[in-house]
Formats: sequence, structure tokens, C-alpha cells
Amino acid sequence: MSTEQKTVEALAPGTPGTEAAGGTGEVVTRFFGRLAARDPEGMAALFAEEIDWYVPGDTALPWIGRRSHRAAVADYFRTMWPHFEPGKSTAQVGKLVVSGGDAIMLGTFSHTAAGTGRSFTTPVAMHLAVAGGQIVRLYLYEDTWAVSKAFFD
Repeated sequence: MSTEQKTVEALAPGTPGTEAAGGTGEVVTRFFGRLAARDPEGMAALFAEEIDWYVPGDTALPWIGRRSHRAAVADYFRTMWPHFEPGKSTAQVGKLVVSGGDAIMLGTFSHTAAGTGRSFTTPVAMHLAVAGGQIVRLYLYEDTWAVSKAFFD
């Protein structure tokens, strides 16, 4: 995949560079496609039953923290999405690097907090690990201070 920025919607199956590494790129690309479609159940179906999921940040935000089971994946998105103003979120994928069972996405997320109307943009890195054709780990790295400031004074 080139360094050209792509929206999550544009990262579709068959994107050059995503089919390598024994299906890791394909699974991860399906994840981003389902994220763009706002399909929480479809995303959850890509995860193993037991997972290592970590989204650090202000624990006053209900979606922050660790999760350890597939069922928590859909709940994460159903909990988080209502906190953002509809139609005011974007996700840009700058680069997707696949090596063996690991995939690293580098990009940018922009959102507007529904409760305050404050917008924020944060660079992001997401580490996804795939084993046996299923996602077993998701770690999200973002500017947690910017996220928190958008929601709280």
C-alpha cells in the first residue's frame, strides 16, 4: 500500500499490499470496511472469542479500557458512537503495514463530541494481531488528552 492517504471507506478488500502475510491484511481490511459501514456485529465476527483489546484514556469515557471477549467488541462501538455527532467523524488511513500476523494502521481520526460540540483531530496508530484468521489483539494509540478535552472542561 502506498503512503497515499485513504479514507477507511476506500480501504476495500483487494487493496494492493493487504492480501499478504497469510490473510492478516485481508482480515484487517475487512475490519476497516466493516468499521466504515458502522457494522458492529460484522466487526465482532472477525475477532476470536478471547481477545486482548486495549484503548487507553480517560476512564470517565465509557468506551475506554480493556476488553477480553468477542461480545465486547460490538458493545464498544455501540457505546462510543452515540457520543459523536452523526456525520462529523472521519477516519483517514495513511499507511497499513502488514508483517506476519501483525498489522499496524497509521492514520488520523476526527470527531465532534455530541455533548459539547467540540471537534478534535488525533493522529492514531492501531496494532491488530491476527491468528487463525481471526483478530486476537487490538491496541489503539491516540492523543487521549485531545479526546478527553473534547468531552470535558
